[in-house]
Amino acid sequence: MQYRHPVDEPASAAEVALIARGIATAVSPNHGIDAVQVSLLGEVIEAVLDVRIDFASLEPLSAEDLAAALAGRSEEFRRRVVHHMVLGELILRPIPPEVARRVAVYADALGANDQFVRIARRYAQGAFGLAWLDLRHSGFVEHWEMARTDQLKTSLKLEDQLAAGVEDLALAERWAAFQHLSPGTLGRGVWDMYRGRGFGLPGSTGGASAYLAQHDFVHVLADYGTNLNGELEVFALIGRADPDPKGFAWLATLIGLFETGYVANAGFFVGDLKEPRLVDSTMHVRVADALRRGRVLRDRLATDPLDVDYHEFADQQVDHVRTQLGLEPKSNRALEARSPGAFDLEGMSKIQQEFNRSLDALP
Repeated sequence: MQYRHPVDEPASAAEVALIARGIATAVSPNHGIDAVQVSLLGEVIEAVLDVRIDFASLEPLSAEDLAAALAGRSEEFRRRVVHHMVLGELILRPIPPEVARRVAVYADALGANDQFVRIARRYAQGAFGLAWLDLRHSGFVEHWEMARTDQLKTSLKLEDQLAAGVEDLALAERWAAFQHLSPGTLGRGVWDMYRGRGFGLPGSTGGASAYLAQHDFVHVLADYGTNLNGELEVFALIGRADPDPKGFAWLATLIGLFETGYVANAGFFVGDLKEPRLVDSTMHVRVADALRRGRVLRDRLATDPLDVDYHEFADQQVDHVRTQLGLEPKSNRALEARSPGAFDLEGMSKIQQEFNRSLDALP
């Protein structure tokens, strides 16, 4: 069943200020709000609510007062406010127990105490394994359990669609045929991206799964790199573009994998904490802009981006597909923050860069 989201009027500057006060009060540790929280939440709120807020100097706002201010808003709107609170606590390592408890109080007051609030509380308690189970049960698994085999062009059982390296000859041949499409088309772009990084084609031994290969189309369309920073950007966009707020699971999982270590292995990505990413203010700009683009895409596309049959668009020019779907370009601020494109070396991991350079050395 397709998730139907209500249409909320844009928030006024006064309402955004109240929302920001509530978020800051909920996520601030006892010693005061963290500088990383100030930067990230400021960028995110501006990107999704169009008002610049300085989170370092906000007056407290009680859960009851925030609930009263948002009483006329839809459940989806209130849930997304709570998800911003969860985002603000997920970047803390460790999550102070008082923050997890306070966010739960605000979520209860807003009538939006969903699984993500519970997940963060598990993290605060150190119960990482239980938190991952909760995350899987939050609706995250539904992303692939509900995926259609006709859309994915595979005959594999649904439970196998996340597994990498599962052979499906017809699927591999379909993806290999992308190399014969004209330069600049979506299918050719995805094939070039796979070839330039040494990725195995879906359906081939060691290749990407049919379901997760969906997000590679988005890499090309949204023009995001494939290193860990690029993955944060692309899944921020995908999660925010999902009309169902459960799409927040993508960003929550990626932060747990690549930033805080709360998630060790999601089955399709393995955690990597060598280089914390969300301590860098430029990444705050980039992730926030991805959320902005996802918000606009949600309103225009009105479906989960991973439910789109991108094979239908494979022979069309990338710019034309972007226009059809309603995908906006990156903001100037994101470009100034050096958000690399899908084919820029800077957007590749070191291993991917080495493979790409090896192709240039071939006769």
